[in-house]
Amino acid sequence: MSGIENNGMSVKVGGKILRRGHTTGTCAAAASKAAAIMLLTGNAVDSIDILTPKGILLNLGIEDINMQKNKVRCAVRKDGGDDIDVTHGSLVYSEVVHSDRNIDIDGGTGVGRVTKKGLDQPVGNAAINRVPRNMIVEALEDVKDNLNYDNGFKVTISVPDGEKLAEKTFNPRLGIVGGISVLGTSGIVEPMSEKAIVDTIKAEMKVRKEEGSETLLVVPGNYGASYVEAIDGLDPESAVRCSNYIGETLDYAAELGFVNLLLVGNLGKLVKLAGGIMNTHSKESDSRMEILAGNAALAGASPEVLKNVMNSISTDDALFHIKEANLLDEVMIMISEKAEYNMNRRTENRVKCGTLIFSSEYGLIGRSPSSDDLLRELGGSVL
Repeated sequence: MSGIENNGMSVKVGGKILRRGHTTGTCAAAASKAAAIMLLTGNAVDSIDILTPKGILLNLGIEDINMQKNKVRCAVRKDGGDDIDVTHGSLVYSEVVHSDRNIDIDGGTGVGRVTKKGLDQPVGNAAINRVPRNMIVEALEDVKDNLNYDNGFKVTISVPDGEKLAEKTFNPRLGIVGGISVLGTSGIVEPMSEKAIVDTIKAEMKVRKEEGSETLLVVPGNYGASYVEAIDGLDPESAVRCSNYIGETLDYAAELGFVNLLLVGNLGKLVKLAGGIMNTHSKESDSRMEILAGNAALAGASPEVLKNVMNSISTDDALFHIKEANLLDEVMIMISEKAEYNMNRRTENRVKCGTLIFSSEYGLIGRSPSSDDLLRELGGSVL
């Protein structure tokens, strides 16, 4: 990690030593601190110390310095460590000018603007979250104290490629337009962290709640969203993508006070719910065939059919054998009922949950008992 002191910047994950990175918020604070020093002293700064909220002191390189009499603009490069994301390698700029006020922070080119309630910043603000804002203020207050400066600064954070990068993020769905968000709660990017994904899911759910929604439409990903498009009356853009984190999504739905939740997804993921598995990533569990075989056995499948199911390499392959035995409807009724039961149990029955389960090969194959009511709540046509 060029230009960074290796002070707690490595971490052991899954038996491997991985490199931490620093957030866009840390970049913004470091660039702002360097720009303020250059503005007040007239001397170029090629690196800057910045203390992150996590307590790790970083020394970051300063790039693309532009010093003028009344303003200074410079950048710090985002480094995601071993958790590479779309902003890795991007330059985060700060332009600092004198001000009579204290410290005023706004976003420029490539930094998104908030258009919906429920996010970290109010509608109209630049999407520079609270912790990065605090980091910038603390860094500049430190500069003011050290250089005996009594006035304020106007700070503008920009990311030249931010608008293009934002197309690859959840920002358009969250109502953040025109660029990326400047983020980070600890100032440090943790390698292979799941927290950022879950935080994004939660942010999207909060937006839906602030919009007045009482019923949440959830899909694991693009397959579910594509299936939703085919259901009359449903808006695929309103669907929250929960990835593999179904349990966390249910927990937060209950916490936010949603009344209803309909989950639409492929059997490959949702069959796991029938076994009470709420993180559907294959690294966490893969009992798909066991769950299908167990329910097929309850439906009366022969030993040969059960053996074929257990030897299947995909759920569609397993469904072929179950369908050949004329047991598909019965098996999927049981799977759907158990999935709904386990979802409701996860929320302690605070949210009325249901699910629609489809297969790329066989279409809609499962609908839990509450699915019709939930479709009506969402304005969709009952299938």
